[in-house]
Amino acid sequence: MSRDHVQSAERSAHDAPAPPGAAARRTPAAVETPFLDLLARGASADAYEQPVLVARAEGAPAERIAALEHAKGLALRVRSELEGRRRREAELSALFETAHDLAGLRDLDAVLRAIVQRARSLLGTDVAYLSLNDPVRGDTYMRVTEGSVAARFQQLRLGMGEGLGGLVAQTARPYVTDDYFQDARFQHTRTIDAGVRDEGLVAILGVPLMLGHHVIGVLFAADRRARVFEREQIALLGSFAALAAAAIDTANLLAETRSALADLERANEIIQDRSGVIERASDVHDRLAELVLRGGGVHDVAAAVSQVLDGTVEFTEAAAAPARALETSRAEGHAVRHEDDWIAAVTAGDELFGALVLRGHPGLDPVDQLTLERAAMVTSLLLLARRSAAEAEQRVRGELLDDLLDARDRDPRLLGDRARRLGADLTATHVVLAARLDATAPDADHEADARRRLWAAASHLAATGHGLAAARDGGTVLLLPLARDDDATDLARRTARHLGTAVHEAVTVGASAPVEDLVTHPDAVAAAYTEARRCLDALGLLGRSGDGAAAEDFGFLGLLLAGDRNVTGFVDRTIGPVVAYDERRGTDLVRTLDAYFACGMSPARTKDELHVHVNTVAQRLERVGRLLGDDWQSPSRALEIQLALRLHRLSIPQAH
Repeated sequence: MSRDHVQSAERSAHDAPAPPGAAARRTPAAVETPFLDLLARGASADAYEQPVLVARAEGAPAERIAALEHAKGLALRVRSELEGRRRREAELSALFETAHDLAGLRDLDAVLRAIVQRARSLLGTDVAYLSLNDPVRGDTYMRVTEGSVAARFQQLRLGMGEGLGGLVAQTARPYVTDDYFQDARFQHTRTIDAGVRDEGLVAILGVPLMLGHHVIGVLFAADRRARVFEREQIALLGSFAALAAAAIDTANLLAETRSALADLERANEIIQDRSGVIERASDVHDRLAELVLRGGGVHDVAAAVSQVLDGTVEFTEAAAAPARALETSRAEGHAVRHEDDWIAAVTAGDELFGALVLRGHPGLDPVDQLTLERAAMVTSLLLLARRSAAEAEQRVRGELLDDLLDARDRDPRLLGDRARRLGADLTATHVVLAARLDATAPDADHEADARRRLWAAASHLAATGHGLAAARDGGTVLLLPLARDDDATDLARRTARHLGTAVHEAVTVGASAPVEDLVTHPDAVAAAYTEARRCLDALGLLGRSGDGAAAEDFGFLGLLLAGDRNVTGFVDRTIGPVVAYDERRGTDLVRTLDAYFACGMSPARTKDELHVHVNTVAQRLERVGRLLGDDWQSPSRALEIQLALRLHRLSIPQAH
């Protein structure tokens, strides 16, 4: 205690109004000295009786004893005032410390715990605790306890109006009881009473925690014995409650501020991410636009998207893509995941071209997914553009072939120029091929669709083979160049196989004999087409569906099919080796063959016809077999050989 406080207390005692007769009882300083010493030592109230008792024991006069009694009363008054000031100093110090803690608030629980601890210490109670309102459940719950030993008490929840705390929370007014269980002002419940009984509480003081006009909780001080709480103690606990409310409000504001900052940080991250997304999308758009403008293809698009998505993107035909995932992507219009891959259907309207497949990239964010979908759309546009260009070129090729077939009065030079612009060389040797689907369509629509598919396949074959193609007479006609080591028959068969594979149906192809120098003789195309059609019809009559052949494959029937009736060619193909052998060696194999057939293929009669030995006939026939093949005496070959012998004989000028 400070000296100023002691002097102030002494002045207060001396300045107090003196009772009647006080002048007679004024005592010298020696009477007050023992009490001043007790005040200085901070002795207990009982110690102030000691000087009076000693004086009486010594038989001091009544005036001295009265003076001592008067001095004792003054000293006790000073002592009481000093103790009150000490208590107020401690309370103010605790409040200042709490305010300091609040100013540097870092942990709300720590601040609330300190408030409860100081309230318990200053009020000298056994227990102090703080409860907060739960707006969701409409009750209050224990937040902090100090001095509590009962677990059930620490977990209590009080409904509004239940118990002392519930009443404080409901009315926003402090309540105090010196004997809780005997106080009928509160709504007692089994749960609350059981918790209070476990803790052993008797006297309880509760004050509300206010934020504006709203109660957010209750601060309690309680004893395990009956006790009367003074006004100063109620006011002190109210001050702590105000600080606790301020701490909670500050903590809430800090939490809101931190949440707002966190939201701002997240928003900033989103903005940065979106900015990156926009940049990536712009980059993808620029790359795809550049590809389209410079005439890039489907694989160029896949390569560009592979770089952007940091993966492998491939264009896959519809038949090779996962059917279920492809159909889902087509129906939804979005890329879909299939195992570790992503599938984006490449479509145009109801037409399915295939799919873009992102390989081995299971994690794909929405932006990358959109990039893949955009690439699929660009791919479909490229395919449509390429198909449109191909169809336009096919139409141009078809128109040129139509002119070669129909317009015989066209300028050959102009026809040659048009062919060169399309990559066709009319000065080279060509073969005209007539192709037709053999299957019967169920209706006109299916038949028209089948013809379109055949024409598309033939046009593609012609474009890649530097030829021409056109739809004609319910089928397709092609003008294809003939390689030096190739022949019309092999070309017809290859064409039949290729077209059949492309349209998934049997395609029969008839070929003409090779035609040359179409620039000078463009009308030869029409004649060759007529020959090819005859071969095509012959294949149909012979039941050779899905096959290819030229007139030379039909033996002597080829003479009837060939447009130019190529007798020399037939003779050369049939008995040319024998004729050439006779010319080189001066032998007589042709005459022997002629006599052999004329004699009914009898060697004995042949020797008589030729006037040679039978062994000579046998040797000559053996030589013929080596030149024409072992099957030269088969019925079909024998018929062709006899016809060729007769034509050969007719072609030899007769001597007059």
